[in-house]
Amino acid sequence: MAQPDQQNLIIPALRPLYSGLSTTAETVLRLVAGLAMVTHGWPKITNPFGAVGMVESLGFVPGALWSPLLAGTEFFGGILLTIGLLTRPAAFGCFIVLCVTTYFHWVVQAEGYSGAEKSILWAAMMLFFVIRGGNAQSVDAKIGRQF
Repeated sequence: MAQPDQQNLIIPALRPLYSGLSTTAETVLRLVAGLAMVTHGWPKITNPFGAVGMVESLGFVPGALWSPLLAGTEFFGGILLTIGLLTRPAAFGCFIVLCVTTYFHWVVQAEGYSGAEKSILWAAMMLFFVIRGGNAQSVDAKIGRQF
């Protein structure tokens, strides 16, 4: 996809606005996605074995292993994504979790698309950061290393 400074814009006068805000918009998306994962993971991290039955019902046995991994992925992965540290691996872990929640809502709960819609949207956001990584406004960029 061409950057705003390379596009043939209908209103060329907007080029500086688009160019100036593209990094900020991406950072806002990363912050919102990361903080949403932290918020969603907080109840699980405070009770890491609380989802044992649910993960086992999906075939993730033993639940005593998978439930804390789910909690840690959502909570700590969200923190890493928010600050932009190890952005790609954090986003990948969250992406996998969201693919499972899509299956859970669509198939297991038989809610179809309407039940899985949020998980699909969040999974797409995570996939964006798996591919894109942290931008110039991330800890990855500040330390000069990305995964």
